[in-house]
Amino acid sequence: MDNSSVDVLANADSAVNSEATKPTQRTTWERAEGNPLPLGVKWIEEEQAFNFAVHSEHAESVTLLLYSAADLVNPALTVRFDFLHNKSGRIWHCRIPIAKIGEARYYAYSVSGQTIPQLHSFDPQKVLLDPYAKCIFFPPDFDRNLAMREGSNAGRAPLGVLTDHRSTFDWAGDRPPHHESDAIIYELHVKGFTRNSNSGVDASRAGTYAGLVEKIPYLKELGITAVELMPIFQRDPQEGDYWGYMPLNFFAPHAQYASTHRTDEQHIEFQNMVKAFHKADIGVVLDVVYNHTCEGDHRGPIYSFKGIDSAGYYMLSSDPANPYANYSGTGNTLNFGQPHVRKMVIDSLRYWKRAMHIDGFRFDLASVFSRNADGSLNWGEAPIFSEIAADPDLARVRLIAEPWDTAASQLGRGFPGMTWLQWNGRFRDDIRRFVKGDPGMVPDLMRRIYGSDDLFPDNRADAYHAFQSVNYVTSHDGFTLYDLVSYDHKRNWQNGNNNQDGTNDNYSWNCGQEGDEGVSAAVRELRRKQVKNFCCLLMISNGTPMFRAGDEFLNTQFGNNNPYNQDNEIGWLDWSQLKANADTFRFFKNMIAFRKRHPSLSRSRFWREDISWYGVGPTVDLSDDSHSLAFCLHGASQADDDIYVMINAFWQDLEFHVQEGTAQEWMRIVDTALPSPNDFSELGMPLGQTKYKLAPRSVVILCRAKKSNL
Repeated sequence: MDNSSVDVLANADSAVNSEATKPTQRTTWERAEGNPLPLGVKWIEEEQAFNFAVHSEHAESVTLLLYSAADLVNPALTVRFDFLHNKSGRIWHCRIPIAKIGEARYYAYSVSGQTIPQLHSFDPQKVLLDPYAKCIFFPPDFDRNLAMREGSNAGRAPLGVLTDHRSTFDWAGDRPPHHESDAIIYELHVKGFTRNSNSGVDASRAGTYAGLVEKIPYLKELGITAVELMPIFQRDPQEGDYWGYMPLNFFAPHAQYASTHRTDEQHIEFQNMVKAFHKADIGVVLDVVYNHTCEGDHRGPIYSFKGIDSAGYYMLSSDPANPYANYSGTGNTLNFGQPHVRKMVIDSLRYWKRAMHIDGFRFDLASVFSRNADGSLNWGEAPIFSEIAADPDLARVRLIAEPWDTAASQLGRGFPGMTWLQWNGRFRDDIRRFVKGDPGMVPDLMRRIYGSDDLFPDNRADAYHAFQSVNYVTSHDGFTLYDLVSYDHKRNWQNGNNNQDGTNDNYSWNCGQEGDEGVSAAVRELRRKQVKNFCCLLMISNGTPMFRAGDEFLNTQFGNNNPYNQDNEIGWLDWSQLKANADTFRFFKNMIAFRKRHPSLSRSRFWREDISWYGVGPTVDLSDDSHSLAFCLHGASQADDDIYVMINAFWQDLEFHVQEGTAQEWMRIVDTALPSPNDFSELGMPLGQTKYKLAPRSVVILCRAKKSNL
């Protein structure tokens, strides 16, 4: 291999020069040996040098490889670390002046150590990506297959990019949004949101960070206050992981979502996107995947962690045939019993907050954080939660947990992050079952509307807040809202897994006909009404509402409830549906605005004495045969109107009797059984009488103006 080679050694004391007349100026230890912190690459401006640091407990040797753009196979500079000079504890490090780096633009590592055959780990022939790389370059000849078998993958492996000494982003004027009772979270996929040719975004920016910026006016019109971006960490572009839940790295934005093809400008495009959202008073939440990586099990590729220190980063099992513990369902699980793994996660969170101005994080399979080194579940205070809480940069960041993994659920007070928000899977399931018409669901419906105090109790010992429940009916994981009312059974055949992937427990109902072919007008009308019912129940419930992109205009995935690998029309939003279903969009927009106008609905605390529960008459019917509920939420304590809600999930008309006030005091705002635009009246329609016949499967919302202070 034709390259230059340097051994990085500490400078030995110089011999005394008898002719010298002034003291010898010695180099500092840090200049000679490098610094173990921070991990990754740091540009030292005053020295015009890069500091490199990588954590590997079990490595026997580490070599830094620096590549020029002209030759991605043969390193322009090879730096062999000497453990007597370039190792501190478990961290290998060095410092190299830019003058010596020359034309080198990319970097990687080669690591050797004692091989444990079943782990498929140390392989000095493999070119390894720095776990802390902030920007990643994929050579034109990048090849995933070479990383999965023995032998060199030089010239075909992902490389870190030396960018820190170049341009910095101008955040002047940036203000992070702050939303409380008006918070509306909107889950979207960066590529899928604008990739379709009918998105209205220019083809050069469709499916990119820049493309999202063009849709900000749409999001403002809808009323969104925070976008929750499905994973944008860099992943393997050859894996077929459309959703993004198989990360390669935790610091670099996914390069394939950038409209620019310059490797040093991807993060700038991402920062421009965040700044544009903030200017529109919309927060940005990242769906982050720290529980596993795309390296998979012992059969998967060696890109980074496996080759640097497999046993130091991943949980191991006691099964020689399956040496990697798999609580993520994807082949491996990061070991949060290791301090350096927890540090890497916190460093990553801090980076996205400081450098990218991210407003919050939604943690995929967050129960993995609670697992000890042996895989057992820590039901107490797992270390990483207190470490995150103690970090001043993360103190005001919105932290949202998916409070389960493939082997355990910690929803509610079982989750160690006491102040975190949590995806409330019980809200999803109970609301679906009630609207579907399952028996015995009225008590559960009351709990979910109230804010799920059974899961998030606000007693003296626990003192949870109602907003910690992230209420949702649909997310990326499962049917779209339209498919939820159109399919009894999933149709995942195109995923290539014989329709075996994706959940079978959808609690869906097709409204009388399966699928979307040859559907009668009556069924279509019922489906639209059911969608509006779901929207109403989500927006009138205490907690933080979230829904998935496209539900507001009946986007469909054609019955596929797990399109994780469908980078096509199945996984992309079909914006033609916005025009076709403008009435549904209008209803969503108005319900969001209604919620924002009434802070009484969403509170920091539970409703307590402000809520009165009723049925069709003065008492709630809690029997198994009951499918109806009414309540009055009094708004005086919040300087708000009173809100009366009547819910009929039965398949026949039910006559409700409004239990408070006179008919003249109430105005009808919503009746989901009425056609648009009568289904939502912004000014309100006079009630006329206190008896109200609710059509089958419908929701009615009334308002009574707050009393002025005399």
